[in-house]
Amino acid sequence: MTATLPPIEPNAAGSRPEPDPTSLIAVTRQPRSTRAVIRTLTRNKLGLTGLLILVGLFAFCFIGPLLYPTNQTDVDVLNAALPPGDGYPLGTDSNGFDVLGRIMLGGQVSLQIGLLAALVATVFGTIYGAVAGLIGGVVDGFMMRIVDVLLAIPFMFFVLILSAKFTATPLSLALVIGGFSWLVVARLIRSEVLSLRVREFVLAARLMGAGNRKIVFTHLIPNTIGVILVNITLQVADAIVVMAALGFLGFGLSYPVTDWGSQLSAGVSYIASDYWWLIYPVGACIVLTVLSLNLLGDALRDALDRRAD
Repeated sequence: MTATLPPIEPNAAGSRPEPDPTSLIAVTRQPRSTRAVIRTLTRNKLGLTGLLILVGLFAFCFIGPLLYPTNQTDVDVLNAALPPGDGYPLGTDSNGFDVLGRIMLGGQVSLQIGLLAALVATVFGTIYGAVAGLIGGVVDGFMMRIVDVLLAIPFMFFVLILSAKFTATPLSLALVIGGFSWLVVARLIRSEVLSLRVREFVLAARLMGAGNRKIVFTHLIPNTIGVILVNITLQVADAIVVMAALGFLGFGLSYPVTDWGSQLSAGVSYIASDYWWLIYPVGACIVLTVLSLNLLGDALRDALDRRAD
């Protein structure tokens, strides 16, 4: 809770003096310290579990291929659809690719797309929402009506149309997913800024001559860092789910690039043949990634909450 300012006594002339900007800054409640955040995170067992799973998945996808190199370019029909055994810990797929190596490669692409989409959505949505919340009035209403109109467009339908008309690449998919995901971020940041813009530190900044740009980037956005960090974890999870859905529907990436969704889609066509190694391992990777990101996001929200003190 913000400290109460001491009463201001009238001066000799009987008028009330102007407030001192430095005193307003001094009583502004500061965000939680890094040590307090880390201490709260280490006490959250579910959050630590999510973090460990996420670190393990990143190591599996990016370090694993260095320790277990496989050929994911040349089709090997002689070794197609082999069950797990010697030389192939998770068997091979219909093209003869090692499934374990394929999952590692698909994980790299899926995680990279998820991170880039989350970055695009967070950066643009944060700036957009902060500007709308700070300016307010007609400008705020107009900017948020644009968000409402875009939210009314079915996201998956739009992405499917783009995927059908243009060749999907990791960069294009990340930009498209991030280009729609920023709408939710903008709403969240705007709601935070609406409460922050009436705080004493914003008043002090205005009294010292700070413009809207400086207030947004120096005062408002840093004070919404908790919401931003939590939202990034959820945005990555959402992007990976969208990628999996697109790949499952057949609108994912094309050979030789692969992702978890495309692998899951290819495996489902063999479900009647009991080729379980084409479905369950990659499905488990998707579930574990989304679960770990959600656990980590919840832990970050609790750790960055001032009420935890």
